[in-house]
Amino acid sequence: MIAKAVYIRDISPGQTIQDYFLLAEARTGQSRNGPYWSLVLQDVSGQMEAKIWSPLSQAHPNLSAGQLVQVRAQAANYRDKCQLTIDQLAEADIAEADLSEFLPPSPVEPEVLLTEVEELCRRELTHKPWRSLMKKILNDPEIRGRLLPATGAKAVHHAYAGGLLEHTLAVARTCLALSTLYPHLDRQILLVAAILHDLGKAWELTSGLSCEYTDEGRLLGHIQLGLARIEPFLAKTKDLDETLALHLKHLIISHHGEYEFGAPKRPKTPEAFILHFADNIDAKMNTLAGAYAELEGTEQSWTPFQRYLDRYLYRAQRTPAPPAPVFSLLGGRDSHKPDARKSDPDKIDDRFLLLPLGSD
Repeated sequence: MIAKAVYIRDISPGQTIQDYFLLAEARTGQSRNGPYWSLVLQDVSGQMEAKIWSPLSQAHPNLSAGQLVQVRAQAANYRDKCQLTIDQLAEADIAEADLSEFLPPSPVEPEVLLTEVEELCRRELTHKPWRSLMKKILNDPEIRGRLLPATGAKAVHHAYAGGLLEHTLAVARTCLALSTLYPHLDRQILLVAAILHDLGKAWELTSGLSCEYTDEGRLLGHIQLGLARIEPFLAKTKDLDETLALHLKHLIISHHGEYEFGAPKRPKTPEAFILHFADNIDAKMNTLAGAYAELEGTEQSWTPFQRYLDRYLYRAQRTPAPPAPVFSLLGGRDSHKPDARKSDPDKIDDRFLLLPLGSD
């Protein structure tokens, strides 16, 4: 079994490291000195960019995402981020590795997330055609098999097994919260659309050791792939009004908001705007969480430059939390007073109620 000792989170500029890593990305480029490899190395603690310059790059013509490699490299600061320059590389046998050392963990088990999605449907969908549609889709063996390990994206947000379900559940809850604030919204179609809006990502991207675009993902994209998967279910759902089905399709194809962000159509109903904003909120919050995680254990106030957000991020000081309440094992409204027990011990409440000191 391969023994791993150096983790990406612990690498800092100036170090020389030698250890095993998973190739999350592998792209070739051309410089004045010849061809080079631009890599993203990964382990359970995170990812880091790495370069293999010529002539060493020419000794490894067939690197690809999903390979396990042993590298020796120098760590240096580049554009405010730590980057590796590899001077030795050898391919390793993935069968000898403990994959939990190389794949980012899902914060919550995908099965738990899917159960929560199903519970939302049971609790919220009172319109029988919507309930029937979602039951058939979520019980479909192929869809379940694809959803559980699916990532939310290739690299930007929720890029780990179970990430798609985590994002889906968060968007659904956000839509429900906003529909409570704006009661004129169609709460039920919003929930259905939130659950289905990114369904196509389960076919757009591969899961497992590498997270790469499939052929159909590159050629069609997740919006079209998702619509294609739900069309047969829509056609078989009895008593579902055609205008509701049409609105659902609009919500799905417009959830990216603008043409420049990949939306075939822009939102044209209040529900479509809400779904777009909820989707964007959760994606951004997850990206921000990942950026701030890089500062954990440091005294730094600013993150490295965040390419996907096109800015540095500041770690602001939080407002102090209120002091935790102190509990008394003695009941009664005056039990918090220093002399309460001394003045009249016969009035001590022997039921041992847990009451916060100073409560009424």
